[in-house]
Amino acid sequence: MYKELIVKSEESMKKSIKFLKEELATIRAGKANPKLLDKIHVNYYGTMTPLNQLANISVPEPRMLLIQPWDANALKEIEKAILTSDLGINPTNDGKMIRLVIPVLTEERRRELLKLVKKEIENCKIAVRNIRRDTNDELKKMEKLGDISKDDLKRAEDEMQKLTDKYINMIDDIYKDKEVEILEV
Repeated sequence: MYKELIVKSEESMKKSIKFLKEELATIRAGKANPKLLDKIHVNYYGTMTPLNQLANISVPEPRMLLIQPWDANALKEIEKAILTSDLGINPTNDGKMIRLVIPVLTEERRRELLKLVKKEIENCKIAVRNIRRDTNDELKKMEKLGDISKDDLKRAEDEMQKLTDKYINMIDDIYKDKEVEILEV
């Protein structure tokens, strides 16, 4: 009976990890990555539209993104959206496409990015721990109602702790990978 609750909790933990990976993909680490532009929305004929739905985004060189809009009329709006975003990159518009050259990161900027990554990592760890806490609370309610025995409660809590440890370790590994990526010169 408690097994479904643990499976549901693990699914929530997987979603937290997935969200973390998506968030970290948008943090610039000196290399060109189309995911950097995922949060940029363009005012396209009065509708805020994600940039990746308006243009083809490619990586012709390790530190360059090439944005080719399907509608040439959207070029100015795309350029404006990039300039007003928090990317900190100036677009180069040649009338047909936009080039984004990713500058080499300074040591100071790398440290700032690491702080941002640490914040995201900590938020994900908190989310995983909250899932554990909520599941344990639910298990204790089940035990009080007589739906599960004390032994089952103990087993379930141990299982939840093992799951939590597993996902916290995954989060730490994700951090180590991102740290290497950011500090790489």
